[in-house]
Order: sequence, then C-alpha cells, then structure tokens
Amino acid sequence: MMQKAQDSAETLALQVLGWLVGDEDLMPVFQGSTGVSEADIRARADDPLFLGAVLDFLMMDDAWVIRFCDAHTIPYERIMQARAALPGGEQVNWT
Repeated sequence: MMQKAQDSAETLALQVLGWLVGDEDLMPVFQGSTGVSEADIRARADDPLFLGAVLDFLMMDDAWVIRFCDAHTIPYERIMQARAALPGGEQVNWT
C-alpha cells in the first residue's frame, strides 16, 4: 500500500513539475530558489527526493497551490498528502 501511495505522489509531483516548467513567471523562481538547471530537472525527474522538493517549493505559497490545484481540478490538501508519501515528507513530532 505504501508503494502505491508513493507512486501516486510521484505522479502528482511530476504534474506539478510540468506545470512549473510551463509557467514562465514561476519557473525562474523555482530554479532560483532550488539552484537546479533545466538539465538537472530532466536528469532528476524520476528521483523521489527531487519530486519531494518540487512539492516543498509549491507549498511555499498558498497562491501557487491554489493555482495548480484549480488548473488540474485537484483538492488542495492532496499536495500535502502527496508530500507526506515521498521521502523526507514524514511529519516530525518535536515534543
């Protein structure tokens, strides 16, 4: 079951990545904040850690989440659920 959740999360993150690449305003912000080049994006598109970073970037701004989710008819909370299913997305309990 965990693998199915991760596969689904990776698919969603790839959708987000495709959306970012197609957004000429947001793509430079993504590249600037992550330091990735277009070649890096192509090389790492199948890396679950990188895909988690893509979702982390999207979740930096609620407006970006809303724009993506509205454009793809996806519930807003699905982004956080997908992030939790990818490496590094576990909830940390600091108490």
